[in-house]
Amino acid sequence: MRNKKKGMVALAVAAVLTAIAVWTVWGNTALELNSLTFSSERLPKGFDGYRIAHISDLHNTQFGEDNAKLLDMIRESNPDIIAITGDLIDSRNTDIDIALRFVEKAVEIAPCYYVTGNHEARIPDYDRLREGMSALGAVVLEDEAADVELNGETITLFGVDDPSFKTDYLSGDSETVMKCKLERISGEENKFTVLLSHRPELFEAYADSGVDLVLSGHAHGGQFRLPLLGGLIAPNQGLFPEYDSGLYVRSNTNMVVSRGIGNSIVPLRFNNRPEVVLIELKNAKN
Repeated sequence: MRNKKKGMVALAVAAVLTAIAVWTVWGNTALELNSLTFSSERLPKGFDGYRIAHISDLHNTQFGEDNAKLLDMIRESNPDIIAITGDLIDSRNTDIDIALRFVEKAVEIAPCYYVTGNHEARIPDYDRLREGMSALGAVVLEDEAADVELNGETITLFGVDDPSFKTDYLSGDSETVMKCKLERISGEENKFTVLLSHRPELFEAYADSGVDLVLSGHAHGGQFRLPLLGGLIAPNQGLFPEYDSGLYVRSNTNMVVSRGIGNSIVPLRFNNRPEVVLIELKNAKN
């Protein structure tokens, strides 16, 4: 009888472990589209309903041949622009051609705006990636602004390079570097401004700059998402990161953090599906 009970326990444990394994494998390949609405009285009325597809942390991952599955999801979401917030490549296993093939197809869907992540700062041939993207028609924002016009009205996109181009990734003063970059936003306070920046942990600096909306990534959703607790660990934030997924508010600034699409050092996610985020802008006065 005792051996029978042990056998049943062993079978139950094996069944649970198998279910967890299947769930984990499925969750790493089950790309999902998550939509949210951002309302602001500062948004020009002509941009009411404007849609931004937010892509982050692709890390050379491919969903389907040449990312056909990912591109189909973006296409079906019908965005007005595509914002790519860094780590398009992976510095440990870099394939610039994969990145450029994705961008080549993405610009056919909608105008693409791109900023770097820490992985771009690590590779010696970043110039090839940047020049290739520009040649394909993507707008590479390196500490600069780009006005977007629609229906006779304008919003501003401001993109910043990852701080690790200027300071050490782990021990450097990324916050000071970022604040210096954001000083260039001064003078744009009368325009609705969307900031593209890879690092969510610098949210305080973004809020101090007065931008309306920030799109960020980097945290990979905390890699392992635990019920009620959220993400377990994120780069530059450590255990139980404050900013790992979704919408955050500080002062008059809102930040959307994408869980990203690919993986890097840790090859698996748990309870943390890769995502495309679709943000619809709404004029709060309408």
